[in-house]
Amino acid sequence: MNNLETYQNFYFVGIGGIGMSALARYFHASGKKVLGYDKTNTKLTAALINEGIDIVFEDTIDGRITLLQKENTLVIYTPAIKKLDILDFFNDHQFEVLKRAKVLGLITENTDCIAVAGTHGKTTTSTLVAHLCKESDLPFSCFLGGISENFRSNFLYNGSQYSVVEADEYDRSFLNLSPDWAVITSTDADHLDIYGDKNTIEEGFRQFAALVPDNQHLFVRKGIDIGRPHITYAVNEVADYYSDNLRMEDDKIYFDFHTPTETVKDFIWETPGIHNVENATVALAILNNLGVDFETLKKAIAHFKGIKRRYTKHRYQNGKIYIDDYAHHPTEINAVISSIRTFYPDKKLLVVFQPHLFSRTRDFADGFAESLNHADELILLDIYPARELQENFEGITSEWLLEKVTLSKKEASTLADAFKKIKEKDFDILLTVGAGNVDTLYDPVCEWLQPLQST
Repeated sequence: MNNLETYQNFYFVGIGGIGMSALARYFHASGKKVLGYDKTNTKLTAALINEGIDIVFEDTIDGRITLLQKENTLVIYTPAIKKLDILDFFNDHQFEVLKRAKVLGLITENTDCIAVAGTHGKTTTSTLVAHLCKESDLPFSCFLGGISENFRSNFLYNGSQYSVVEADEYDRSFLNLSPDWAVITSTDADHLDIYGDKNTIEEGFRQFAALVPDNQHLFVRKGIDIGRPHITYAVNEVADYYSDNLRMEDDKIYFDFHTPTETVKDFIWETPGIHNVENATVALAILNNLGVDFETLKKAIAHFKGIKRRYTKHRYQNGKIYIDDYAHHPTEINAVISSIRTFYPDKKLLVVFQPHLFSRTRDFADGFAESLNHADELILLDIYPARELQENFEGITSEWLLEKVTLSKKEASTLADAFKKIKEKDFDILLTVGAGNVDTLYDPVCEWLQPLQST
């Protein structure tokens, strides 16, 4: 394989993925020619096109592909894509074809890599670490699994000493990285289509932890058995680094932060949920270990605006609240609804949920039903298939899942009909949630509710 610097052209198969698009932006910013394919035109692909990246949406072999030369072209693909004529063309003509995770590993291996892993919390934590690095003026680049509201991107270049990456457990991608620092936020069962069972996914995280050369640079949520010495962090319980004394005032959370040697009072954090204070705790721990003073960190964390589709919240003149979130696992949905109930215990909550993957719906059906039961009313959308074929999952439908939900006010709906149904409902808070294309409801809902301000 050639050195990455020797390639002039980079073709991304599945360029609209959040991880793929960050790499595409990196090579584009480096002055390389970037092209790509995706099956769906989204806000993200539109943004890439606007930035000057050439994207097609049909799986056909056209001149943009046939004119590429294998000697100076690297093809990067996501493992979520199984079969495409474009990918077959590159393989048949002996182009260098690499998975996204391998390329990310090559980019970061010459940096001090800070890798954030976990079945939940890794996007918020990695984005916050990157934000704190930027506010502390550290020389870093970041490759994120969400769109930072501060950066308005999932990629930022601010130097090359450090790299901040979201370490994805899907397809064991994170094992391609060479982390100098690492965080493990959670090891709950997920991606059972890849791992098979909870024990196997936990072993995958232990293998990831083993990649970190220094025990003092491995930060693990207290209570997770990772199989080697590490630094612990927690909220409301003593750990090597922990936060406590949480209190809420005007939608803001105040907390105290403890290191092994000192206590720093009154951090201000505007992202709801105890789970997000956990994410903030480990991000502060890492930056403290990188030598950043707490005065800088206090100012920086107070300016963190969050991540698109991670508890994106709007409040309206008529008193209604709209929240949009990417949660697609029962644990994540519980966390979002729990945060809403904490801040707004008496408000009527309408949830519009789009399950993501037939396999995940099948594997966690009872957990989904239990978490959705905490709504007042539910509109359950058709399952978003992503990489899966429905014929391989006979009987796994939204209607099947809906039967497990015990709410009296519940119904199934297509995405196309959802907006009409929302407008007919009586609610104080609307939560749209899921990892598929449920986000296409976001603009119509915002326009309908006519915001005066967003927070």
